[in-house]
Amino acid sequence: MDIRQLSYFIEVAKFKSFTKAALALHLSQPSLSKMVKNLEEELDVTLFDRSSRQIVLTDAGEVVFQQAQKLLNGMDDLSTSLYDVMNLKKGKIKIGLPPVISTLFFPTIIAEFQKAYPDISIMLAEDGAKKVEKKVIDGEVDLGFVMLPVDEEKFDVVPFVHQEIKLLVHKSHPLADRDVIDLIEFKDDPFLLLSKEFTLNSRTREFCRSQGFEPVIAYESSQWDFIVGMVEKNLGVTLMPELICHRVKDGPFKTISLTTTFPWVLGIIMAKNRYVSFTSRSFISLVNDLPKV
Repeated sequence: MDIRQLSYFIEVAKFKSFTKAALALHLSQPSLSKMVKNLEEELDVTLFDRSSRQIVLTDAGEVVFQQAQKLLNGMDDLSTSLYDVMNLKKGKIKIGLPPVISTLFFPTIIAEFQKAYPDISIMLAEDGAKKVEKKVIDGEVDLGFVMLPVDEEKFDVVPFVHQEIKLLVHKSHPLADRDVIDLIEFKDDPFLLLSKEFTLNSRTREFCRSQGFEPVIAYESSQWDFIVGMVEKNLGVTLMPELICHRVKDGPFKTISLTTTFPWVLGIIMAKNRYVSFTSRSFISLVNDLPKV
């Protein structure tokens, strides 16, 4: 039994005539009769009472007629829904990202995406990069925004933005008059870091060690603006991407470039070998076309 057989059967039932149904379907009457007969044989029932001049449905035919209509309507709904998804008229996308990224980039991204696709809903899950990676692997989110690198055996990666990490200090710091400096000169300063679930935490610790010292961690927080506020109170120094440093340039801060530093590279990640929806592909395309500052 296939959809075509059912659709032909429905037309015969509606017209109560093989001749009229054949004309409407642009088929020969013998071909249509054979198609319906094959359906009857497959179902092992008689669908039409052919004993009178006008054919009528049997009791079994009534049941098949009702169910066949539901099935064909469902197929139509499926086709419509797929069309809507493929043309981004409906749908949703779940995105995992750290708060730093959400604050810096996502108001603009969401505004532009919803302007282009007003009926697509965006659900955000804010977490540190390590948790975002796990959510992508577990299928809890469709896409993740994280600091690179990641394990490319587990993820497909689309680079998003590349910036330099710089040192942010209070303008009254004794070394604030320097424009470029070796990080080891701050080895005795208290450091302010994002929490351990954020990749920038481990990268900062590793970088300090590579420069010859173990950083003294004064505070850790999941919010970059809290850390910046602590620098504002002269309670420590921090390493931040230049975009954040640029955002606070009007405060009592000094941004210092390092003679040796490491990049802040963000990427969009997807689980390896997993289907990427039309919505996700369109979202990535839009993000790549937007300015990154």
